[in-house]
Amino acid sequence: MVTAIGIDPGTKSMDVFGFDDETEEVIMDLAIPRIEVTKNPAIVLDAIRELGMEIDVIVGPSGYGLPMVKASEAADAEINAATFITKADIARRLNIVGLRELMFLMKKSNLNVWFPPGVIHLPTVPEYRKINKIDLGTADKVFTAVSGIKDQAEKYGIEYSGTSFIVLEIGFGYTAAMGIENGKIVDGVGGTMGGVGYMGMGAVDGELAYALANTVTDFSKMMLFDGGAAAISQINPQKTSIEEFVSRARRQDSEQHVKLAYFAMLESIIKDTYLMLSSVRKPKEILLSGRFTRIEPFVQDVTAVLRDHLQGLGIQAGIRTLTRTGGEVKEAAEGAALIANGIAGGKYENLIETMELRKSSGGVFSHVYMNKEVRGRMEETFS
Repeated sequence: MVTAIGIDPGTKSMDVFGFDDETEEVIMDLAIPRIEVTKNPAIVLDAIRELGMEIDVIVGPSGYGLPMVKASEAADAEINAATFITKADIARRLNIVGLRELMFLMKKSNLNVWFPPGVIHLPTVPEYRKINKIDLGTADKVFTAVSGIKDQAEKYGIEYSGTSFIVLEIGFGYTAAMGIENGKIVDGVGGTMGGVGYMGMGAVDGELAYALANTVTDFSKMMLFDGGAAAISQINPQKTSIEEFVSRARRQDSEQHVKLAYFAMLESIIKDTYLMLSSVRKPKEILLSGRFTRIEPFVQDVTAVLRDHLQGLGIQAGIRTLTRTGGEVKEAAEGAALIANGIAGGKYENLIETMELRKSSGGVFSHVYMNKEVRGRMEETFS
């Protein structure tokens, strides 16, 4: 029997999921508002300890990721780089600051916590796809891929190595995509590298980046959470629910700027899918995950536009939402718990071996092919 817990650091909530692999009993299913974690990072560990039971392995959040490592053995510089942020943003106490502090608490704790890799660290993604990239998918996106591989393998009664799909994670902050072939992540486009998400603008035009750098005195990471569908539709995402956004956008008499935001978001999902089709040409399925996929009308719209484009390309791939076990948490937290189970030698050990997660290596700046002095300054600044 192995008890395992995984933690997904979503934009809106930090989700904690745990299970017993002998009985498949869910032992933890908790979504903690990120604002609360930012105020008091210890709240996460306190909640786990309150279970009053021994947990074999916990897979914690790790930002952009580290090569698979036990928390107690992670170097301070590695944790800092995996959550890289300016001193000014530390003073602003953005959510990533709370995540970093939680990682350091985990490093010092007596719990068996492990920090997992991001997509950029995986040997299954060819080097030429990593050139000058950082956000091919943060560690929590790897969690979602793990859930997808398990889900597809169980649904069709196939080996993990037989799975093939594109997974789209449509979250509160960003939209991301990953390509999975033969049970391995082979490509990814992170939320700050793809299309328009709900809060984030996605990939930034180099000219816009230049304009911002010479206009804004202090470029905050908060800008990566701006310019998305919420901003386009002039909605305050902290006051208006995503359900209300979708409802307003789908009305015949909806305001033009709300429709504009909705169409931009839908088309970005299509374009992210096209990016992954260059690496996974004949996916068995397109799997949908993330907070937005709990909204049935939205899923219907995404499915319709995806099906139209895929059929036009002659691709016969199923389209469905990823199966969830938890009631409160999202799919990524379940994937993190599966990794924890595999690390502990549980029933899903073959899953993480198939994905080659233990062979992860490098750092978030390892694939920057620019002037060596520039790259060196990056590494020095953020470690």
